[in-house]
Amino acid sequence: MKKIIYILCTITLATPAFACTGITLHARDGGVVSARTIDWAKTDTDNIYTIVPRGHVSRSFLPDGTQNGLEFTAKYGFVGLGPERPEFVVDGTNEAGLNAGLFYFPDYGEYKKYDEAARDISIADLQVVSWILSNFATIDEVRENINNIRVINIYPDSSTVHWRITEPGGRVVVMEIINGEPVFHEDEIGAIANAPGFDWQLTNLNNYVNLRAGTAEPLKLGPDTLTSFSGGTGLLGLPGDFSSPSRFVRAAFFGNMVDKQQNTESTVPIAFHILNNLDVPFGTTYNNGRAPTNMPSSTQWTIASDLDNKVLYYHTMFNRTIRKIDMNEINFETVPFQFSPLDDVKRETMISVQINKE
Repeated sequence: MKKIIYILCTITLATPAFACTGITLHARDGGVVSARTIDWAKTDTDNIYTIVPRGHVSRSFLPDGTQNGLEFTAKYGFVGLGPERPEFVVDGTNEAGLNAGLFYFPDYGEYKKYDEAARDISIADLQVVSWILSNFATIDEVRENINNIRVINIYPDSSTVHWRITEPGGRVVVMEIINGEPVFHEDEIGAIANAPGFDWQLTNLNNYVNLRAGTAEPLKLGPDTLTSFSGGTGLLGLPGDFSSPSRFVRAAFFGNMVDKQQNTESTVPIAFHILNNLDVPFGTTYNNGRAPTNMPSSTQWTIASDLDNKVLYYHTMFNRTIRKIDMNEINFETVPFQFSPLDDVKRETMISVQINKE
């Protein structure tokens, strides 16, 4: 029990480098790719992928460390990635093509307090993604059922999170719990980060109304003509720091300015390229010399999900090689419940170039 509580505290307590960012990209043929980084620091977390078959029974953890909360049975099989334990899926996709992910949301969300009388409908925020993917094929189904459960913090000092839910047809919503009540925002811009709330993030984009794709035109200034030093100067002023508002701005502009690809297969590499610009490098969120020595990066893994073809792609801070899990190769009726590390070896893959010496 103490180990469970410790893991939950490590994952959910506010840390300077819990800084996830998400984007949604659309292909020309109508396909959708949902992608994001997963960032936390202080300690190297054992990250895993989990395969959940139809019929798998889950039960939520409670503040006392027991699994005596909400019980739910998987109507849909799904694959998800998360930290430490298979119950804590952070981002995943089910066989209906619905994608869900949680994002850190400090100081702006508020859950209802845990009530023992409501134990049977109480679910830990870290297990809401699993509940969504187990039960629903559409966003509307989630909205119709969210008030049947009670989302709680397992540890009293934990921060809150919010969620992004994406359909294969391209509809995206952000779900926040404000004053104990779920609030849904249509995310037509295809970006999400952390705090403040989603409405504030959209309003803040107005501060960057001057930004344009491409290169700025020459400007006559008195006797001089000002010209660009290089390409891409239409985005001069784009914020480059790692605060949540700045990452949201970069995600929104990059995601909407990038050239659309023909299909989702060619869109997935673009998603990884964009999210490379949102990686949090090791040490940048700590004072000099105070970064934890066992954390080689803040961005622990990055995932891109092709919702039309139901293929999940990921790479990690240890291995930038993109790996994929093709859900079409999984029979969710017969596959056993299972989970495995994202990295067999926590070491960057480096391949020697074979040189012709003749």
